[in-house]
Amino acid sequence: MALRKVSLPKPLLAASALLLTALGFFLFWPGLNTATTTTPLVVHRKTGFQAIVGELSRNGTIQSKWPVLITGSIIPRLHSIKPGRYFIPPGMSNFMLLYYLHSHKQDEVRITLPEGINLEKVARILSGKLDFDSTAFMAAASSERLLRRYNIKAKNAEGYLLPGTYDFAWGGSPDAAAGFLVKRFRKFYTDSLKTVTARRGMNETGLLTLASIVEAETPLDTEKPVVASVYLNRLKKNMRLQADPTVQYALGGTARRLFYRDLVADSPYNTYRHNGLPPGPICNPGTASILAVLQPAETGFLYFVATGTGGHNFAVSLKEHNENIKKYRQARRNTTP
Repeated sequence: MALRKVSLPKPLLAASALLLTALGFFLFWPGLNTATTTTPLVVHRKTGFQAIVGELSRNGTIQSKWPVLITGSIIPRLHSIKPGRYFIPPGMSNFMLLYYLHSHKQDEVRITLPEGINLEKVARILSGKLDFDSTAFMAAASSERLLRRYNIKAKNAEGYLLPGTYDFAWGGSPDAAAGFLVKRFRKFYTDSLKTVTARRGMNETGLLTLASIVEAETPLDTEKPVVASVYLNRLKKNMRLQADPTVQYALGGTARRLFYRDLVADSPYNTYRHNGLPPGPICNPGTASILAVLQPAETGFLYFVATGTGGHNFAVSLKEHNENIKKYRQARRNTTP
């Protein structure tokens, strides 16, 4: 039996065409509902679609919320809008506005984390440029989940947050930022470096702890292998490290000039009171300090003191060290107004 062709009544066809035209006009006509100037928009993490549309209305990007809400209902995938800071061009249609927000590339911020800063300072730098606070980052870097995921046998990720210049997602989570930095260390710390660490009779925590002390002692990459040799020589002789930066870490707060009374601070991190390495890193060392511990200079040095003009003087004996201290004090007197 032949199928009979069904044709819609002309009034219904006209109504359908009119409806499609109206829908196309509603969705795609530029400037119908949007501002005539560029407008800024900040989308925080976990902000819902309706809240975003509400902010678009408040900041003057759109004249009315309902056309945008209806557009989002027609095309639900446009509800997915990344956290970030947007500058919305003028004269967009309802569809193009949502498509722009939905497809816009991730808002990234380039941040430099210097060598030798501790966990608290990392948190302060990141929170000053990204959309989370320092307390949240501290919590993320100390969470059982992160420590277990990256096999960190410590109370937090101090020492594992590899310094460098990186691009971070502005709206990313503190967990993602902490994990990213630990992964940078994991990528650097190759199997061959793990082999060298084991050959030197150290574990990962010990390596990072000593590297953090070296990092805190000198900013000069050329000096780091020599400084590392001093501490390794002292460890071999079962001498206390007597590293001033460990006392600074034990005292907490802003770094300052140490006094003799500070050297008796009751802390496992105080290497003037306790033999061996402290319980963990005191800052986040850079790659040069880590490699300095794995590839130290071959020296007999057991002591060093600042020159007063940059760098350090090294000594094999206590007598020679005391002479270097005199030189340091003289240099300070010469440079003090």
